[in-house]
Amino acid sequence: MTAPTNEQTNRAIEIVQRIRTEVSRAVVGQQTVIDQVLIALLAAGHVLIEGVPGLGKTLLVQALAKTFEGRFTRIQFTPDLMPSDITGHALYDLKTEEFRIRKGPVFTHLLLADEINRAPAKSQAALLEVMQEQQVTIEGRGFTVSPPFMTLATQNPVEQEGTYPLPEAQLDRFLLKIRIDYPTALEEINLVKQVTAAKVGEGLDVSAVAPIIKPDQMVALQRLTANLPVDDRVYDYAVKIVRHTRSWPGISLGAGPRGSIALIRAARGAALLAGRDFVLPDDVKNIALAILRHRITLSPELEIEGHQIDTVLTAILNKVEAPRK
Repeated sequence: MTAPTNEQTNRAIEIVQRIRTEVSRAVVGQQTVIDQVLIALLAAGHVLIEGVPGLGKTLLVQALAKTFEGRFTRIQFTPDLMPSDITGHALYDLKTEEFRIRKGPVFTHLLLADEINRAPAKSQAALLEVMQEQQVTIEGRGFTVSPPFMTLATQNPVEQEGTYPLPEAQLDRFLLKIRIDYPTALEEINLVKQVTAAKVGEGLDVSAVAPIIKPDQMVALQRLTANLPVDDRVYDYAVKIVRHTRSWPGISLGAGPRGSIALIRAARGAALLAGRDFVLPDDVKNIALAILRHRITLSPELEIEGHQIDTVLTAILNKVEAPRK
């Protein structure tokens, strides 16, 4: 593994900051959410976004795709969604008397899987393959999706009737679980002004967002992020946090080694977004809630008492001492 040069890193930092600025032109507020989605993209990971409808998730993904001239596709997950509706299928062509492949909406750069928990397990599993392997199998043939490929799945935390909860194995495939909350009063005023300014209807507007790079340059950014140097003490800190989730009172299922790996991957993305070519313990700590909240399970006793996963994880982070120079 070769660390990037100062010139390469400085150029990458400049590009990432420009992308961040352009996305913010379309999305009012939600800066933490924007940053975490950017971190996941730099780390070549997928994100699960939890929040009520109407908070700008689709707009965020469209704006992000435009910054690197990437393709964007949205799939509305419903109980009758079939796996072939996601991946594609083979069609018999009467003219040529041959089967031809019709690729599904998963062949894109940024895939918005809206309300993923409304589709049955079989359809969820079809998405799992492409998330994990970056390829789709149709009629026994493998088709690779073009990098960069990122799935942004959403789920509504309120309406649970008629949903199919994602199994732990599938949740673990998401690098981050992001919680998106209502905007502040000032952000909401600015949002209403922006959306209602001489516009008819509620069409999403990303016209203010300028393209910055091409898809292959985004892949190069991901490679550079993966090669940022990490001190051994930061590795140790990340592993200690994850191992504490396995022995902490009130946690019935702790995070596995994929949690430790995800912490380091995301911390590299956070460092680049912060304008640095090295990872700090704070990069690990600041992203830990989003990395781990979907990888642990509280005991029934704590759930009955109304304890929140984020509160338990915060207690762990306060307990594990970060390395200092």
